[in-house]
Amino acid sequence: MGLVDKLKQEFDLSVEWLGFEIHPETPQEGMPLVKMFPRADVEGMTRRLNSMGAPFGLTFQKIVNISNSSLSLEASEFAKEQGRFDEFHHTVFQAYFSRRENIGDIDVLVQIGNGSGLDIAALRSALETGKYRKRLEAMKESAAGLGITAAPTFLFNEKDRIVGAQPIEVFRERLRSL
Repeated sequence: MGLVDKLKQEFDLSVEWLGFEIHPETPQEGMPLVKMFPRADVEGMTRRLNSMGAPFGLTFQKIVNISNSSLSLEASEFAKEQGRFDEFHHTVFQAYFSRRENIGDIDVLVQIGNGSGLDIAALRSALETGKYRKRLEAMKESAAGLGITAAPTFLFNEKDRIVGAQPIEVFRERLRSL
């Protein structure tokens, strides 16, 4: 069970996930991490991610390529409409961080969608036609209006926020204070 799932149970929370593209400048085919961030300490980043993910059973592989995430965010909107967002979101996360798959590739997303119980013909059509692009643009504008510039950002009552992957106790303390 992930951090958000644990907190939802513990605090009886309602959670709404909104798509936020971290690096929109990433080419559609993706880009090697070292080209995008030449000074990145990839080994150190991988160790930190694994340390934070361990309590939740999450394993991170060394990130070699950065995927363009726009199509995966569009596919997530499709999954929301189909009532399969949690399954799809979890599987996309595993595909990218644990299996190093290119989540900017329609075929990869359709395969993930199939494993998440989605109508893959309808998913492919939605991605090819850009059915959810305007919705994601509106989310981007909304996020900018709220001062959100990073993912993940956890927003509480549209004013209080936690930015970045933080230990569960940080969330517990904040939620107790609300």
